[in-house]
Amino acid sequence: MTVTIPIKAIQLTPGSAITIDNLKWQDFETILDELGEKRRVRLTYYQGNLEIMSPLAIHERPHRIIADIVKGILNLQGRDWEDFGSTTFKRPEIAGVEPDTCLYIQNAPQMRGCTHIDLDIYPPPDLAIESDVTSKTTLEVYAAIGVPEVWIYSKQQLKIYIIKDGNYQEKSFSPTFPNLSLTTQIPQLVEQAINQGTSRMLRELKNQFFQSR
Repeated sequence: MTVTIPIKAIQLTPGSAITIDNLKWQDFETILDELGEKRRVRLTYYQGNLEIMSPLAIHERPHRIIADIVKGILNLQGRDWEDFGSTTFKRPEIAGVEPDTCLYIQNAPQMRGCTHIDLDIYPPPDLAIESDVTSKTTLEVYAAIGVPEVWIYSKQQLKIYIIKDGNYQEKSFSPTFPNLSLTTQIPQLVEQAINQGTSRMLRELKNQFFQSR
């Protein structure tokens, strides 16, 4: 398929999405270049199919809060992390994805000084976080990229997916935080942040951590 109209001319209302089928990888790269790095839409490409989604504000808040929680816990545990946000990750000719947010944890030291992601040089993120996923191919895309752990938050529930032999399996715990009941705790903390404020929630989380020691 050849892109014949400026992709910027397509106006998406928040919460809407369009799908382009049978799209060549080169055209996906062209669309990325045309939209630029400060685009307000998220792109997911897998085996010739492209989804362009314009997120709602209500979509943005949960994954941002969850990222704050994860970084807060890692800081309390004295562990390193690097936040790569919605960076575009690509496996040429196969898959391209922009997570709602993503973090390097186990591989954080390798990412110091990194300003441009090339998966032939750098590892994929250790954790990708998505909220209100609608695409059925989302996990397939992350499997193609090779992300070890994916969290999907939807309808006030957190689901944890761990990759094994190229496919994701839903788990009740995270190997990144094996001693925490995150599927229970994360939804509670997200609601607390929305209702009482994120900074207040994080302060209380910090206090609870030190009280439990």
